[in-house]
Amino acid sequence: MATPANLDRVRWRKSSYSTNEGGECVEVAELLPALVAIRDSKNPDGPVVTVTPGAFADLVAYVRLVCP
Repeated sequence: MATPANLDRVRWRKSSYSTNEGGECVEVAELLPALVAIRDSKNPDGPVVTVTPGAFADLVAYVRLVCP
C-alpha cells in the first residue's frame, strides 16, 4: 500500500461512474506501466491502494457486473 506523501505529484482522475453530488467517489492514477493507484476522492489524504493493471481491470469488470 502506498501513502499519499509519496504520491503527491501523481495525476489523479475521478472515475467516470462518480458524480459531483457526493457519494462514493473513486480516483485512480497510473503509476508507470506497472501499477494503478486507487483512493477515495472524499479522503485524498487517506490510504491509497496500488494494484497491477490486470488486477484493476478485474476489479472494474467485477464492479460492472454487480453494479450495473
